[in-house]
Amino acid sequence: MKTKAAFLEKPGKIEEKPLKIKELKLPELKENEVLIKVSACGVCRTDLHVVEGELGNVNNIVPGHEVVGTIERVGSEVKAQKTGDRVGVAWLYSSCGSCEYCLSGRENLCQNKKFTGFSKNGGYSEYIIADSGFIFNLPVGLKDEEIAPLLCSGAIGYRSFKLAHASPGSTITMFGFGGSAHLTLQLAKKLGHKVIIVSRNEEHLKLASELGADFTFSPKNGNIYENLKDKDIENAIIFAPSSVPIMNALKVIKPGGRVIVAGIHIDGEIKIDYDSQLFHEKLLLSVESYTRQDMLEYLRLATNLEIKPVYSDIKLEDVNSALTELKNSELMGVKVIKF
Repeated sequence: MKTKAAFLEKPGKIEEKPLKIKELKLPELKENEVLIKVSACGVCRTDLHVVEGELGNVNNIVPGHEVVGTIERVGSEVKAQKTGDRVGVAWLYSSCGSCEYCLSGRENLCQNKKFTGFSKNGGYSEYIIADSGFIFNLPVGLKDEEIAPLLCSGAIGYRSFKLAHASPGSTITMFGFGGSAHLTLQLAKKLGHKVIIVSRNEEHLKLASELGADFTFSPKNGNIYENLKDKDIENAIIFAPSSVPIMNALKVIKPGGRVIVAGIHIDGEIKIDYDSQLFHEKLLLSVESYTRQDMLEYLRLATNLEIKPVYSDIKLEDVNSALTELKNSELMGVKVIKF
């Protein structure tokens, strides 16, 4: 069986359009795997890092890990899903199942895990094969294109929010306002928090205000510390792929606050002054993927709280252009490949 896919032979700058549309042969289905006909796949910043080689030189791969589709075939050992189920496939493709992390429900830290669209062919494709133990039956009430961005952008934002341990009604500042932040803003507001958004993009700040941000600020308009130091900020989440917001956030949070770095990759060196940025029991944490429990919790929350992405759909052939817009901070919300 063959599938049409956006194929990366070797990493390259997205402006050079390294993703090529090709017909690929699907491998034989293993006992624990399912074959999924893809209906929608979100375009995520992690895909951009994969394509440009910032996560390592991965060759001959189909990116994409915010995948929604319908199961067409199941392996002989698959029990939890059946043909016809609508399911989601996300970044964490599989883990070993036997290490200390897997056995304690922290499979996101497994040292032998595999990733969709990085270790295994992903969702920039008409069909995808997935491990049945790491896919998710999806709730009703949201369209395929609405659910797709929740499977990474939303889930990573949710895990970041969880790790912040935000006090009820407290103020959270988010640095950068792309796909993940615009979903996490909705989550935080609907759970009763005040949210400040920091971004250099004026259009992004406008969208943040429309989605309920209590205050927005651009570093173009002054010193971040001077403008935010009196805002009673308990925690911050860093979505921008840069070290600069991390250092700024540590300065503006309250004693005992947390700075959570949501990105899989950042540019620049982190230089921390202990007295002004880390003292007073401040905590700096990174996020690595999500656990399956995180995803189940988040999908329930997103459905119950009616969290939806701002999105536009594209064709598979337009994915290079969409990733270029993402790189240049030209997207409003997210783009989703619709099959």
